[in-house]
Amino acid sequence: MSDNLRALAEQRADAKIKFFKNFKAYVIVNAFLAVINFIFTPDFWWVLFPVFFWGIGVFVDFLKAFVFMDKFDTESYREQKIQEEMDRLRN
Repeated sequence: MSDNLRALAEQRADAKIKFFKNFKAYVIVNAFLAVINFIFTPDFWWVLFPVFFWGIGVFVDFLKAFVFMDKFDTESYREQKIQEEMDRLRN
């Protein structure tokens, strides 16, 4: 039990670390791109494209790290899904 608890805690910590690293890079890089965009092509804000699409990835990392952390990454969830599939196959 203690090993399972440690492994789960490590997974959660890794997901949170991944989110914060990705978020930090997102803010720094997009700020730099915004400055470049403002200086060289202020009439067309192309920087909004990487901000939006990379932002989707950052948002997904946030959801994995803080919202759905217990829903999909546990052994009990896996066992529940296996039982559901076995029940479907029996019927």
